[in-house]
Amino acid sequence: MIVKSEYNKIKPYTTKDSSLIRELMHPNVHGNANLSLAEAIVPVGSTTFLHKHHQSEEIYHILEGSGLMIIRNKKFEVRAGDTIYIPPGEPHQIQNSGQIPLRFLCCCSPPYSHDDTELL
Repeated sequence: MIVKSEYNKIKPYTTKDSSLIRELMHPNVHGNANLSLAEAIVPVGSTTFLHKHHQSEEIYHILEGSGLMIIRNKKFEVRAGDTIYIPPGEPHQIQNSGQIPLRFLCCCSPPYSHDDTELL
């Protein structure tokens, strides 16, 4: 099966952590099975809510902007070109500390689910 998604036809929505998400590929929409890929946007001066995923592991790939990534008690700066791995169960959040929207790809396996997301 080959599936193509078209960016301009995907409606963005706000996730439980407060980021604006555009699901580029998700089983509930596209029929793939084991992972999801989304574009996330965090506005200038905003921070996502501290949260964790019980089962999903995540990879963030920063496309534009800069920010502060917090995983458990570790804080580090991120910018375009950086890739971050977030293991299942790890509390995390990201803050936009730059001058433009922080835009990144978020890959989740198993696929993103509101039910797997716990706000802390």
